[in-house]
Amino acid sequence: MKDAPLEGVDLGPEILELGAGPGLATDVLRQRADRVTAIEIDVDLAQRLRDRLAGTNVSVTHGDASRMSFESETFTGVVSFTMLHHLPSAARQDLLLREVGRVLAPGGVFAGSDVLPTFGTRAAHLFDTMVPVHTETFRTRLEAAGFVEIDITCRQRHFRFVARRSARSSEQAA
Repeated sequence: MKDAPLEGVDLGPEILELGAGPGLATDVLRQRADRVTAIEIDVDLAQRLRDRLAGTNVSVTHGDASRMSFESETFTGVVSFTMLHHLPSAARQDLLLREVGRVLAPGGVFAGSDVLPTFGTRAAHLFDTMVPVHTETFRTRLEAAGFVEIDITCRQRHFRFVARRSARSSEQAA
């Protein structure tokens, strides 16, 4: 994995990776943090990653990132690499964004990248889920989930995003 989506981003010591897949990004992340927690919806991928990284600073959980069982305000950073478009609807993506806001500590960072809806990416997902994340509305969706200091940068076939959870804790906001 190229480190470009995280260039200049401090994720802190406790990182959550959404949709870890085979763990290519996990291998990079575990060099950047004290602890990495990876959540993967595919039971076989989660088990293989768990087996491969046993005894390291990585723990792997099988689960749905839009319905996480982690305690609120647990992680200093959350990352997502080319997985948001795999969620079956924009509503499910918004649920995931709210969940990320819930599990992030106040001031924590949510960063990552995803594909833009090009002919090539649509063709590559012909028999797979492809619900594009539209960059024109992504900022508003992140704000609705409680994020501030949002930066979205479009490149040729993908976009990068970095957002910070509001520094107010969920107890202060209530």
